[in-house]
Amino acid sequence: MMFDILLYLYDTYLFSEHFPEPEQLSRKLSAAGFEAADIGAALNWLAALDSLTPNDADEGVPSIRCYSEEEIGRLATEGRGFLAFLEASNLLSPHAREWIIDQAMALEDPEVSADRIKWIALLALWKLNGAGDVLWLEDLVRGGDLGDEDDGGGWRPTLH
Repeated sequence: MMFDILLYLYDTYLFSEHFPEPEQLSRKLSAAGFEAADIGAALNWLAALDSLTPNDADEGVPSIRCYSEEEIGRLATEGRGFLAFLEASNLLSPHAREWIIDQAMALEDPEVSADRIKWIALLALWKLNGAGDVLWLEDLVRGGDLGDEDDGGGWRPTLH
């Protein structure tokens, strides 16, 4: 699944803050056991991530986001609240918020879960601010991930 690839890439390349060229990355992902169609979708998503750049024009400009009926129907309430929290904390600009919403709405999921919205936000903030600024946020995002019951279950914080 494409989202699994994105999480794999996050875990693999967190500190290097850059990915290999798409062709080499595709080979590495294929060798890791991911399907070709999912790899293509993930590479397209990464290309969209490259289009996200800091936008000084909207920093510090207060804004209120009114969601459309379609967005309300597809984006989990907790996920929308998480975006509002990040923006109110001055961690997320309105420009980046809109990028995250666009990427979430582009997913094929009939309803985009709060966990997916949180991961998209984490990846966006990682791209904008670098690994050091998102490490604390990673534990907050991973807090929704439940481990396998066979390994004791539950969430464990990431130790860096």
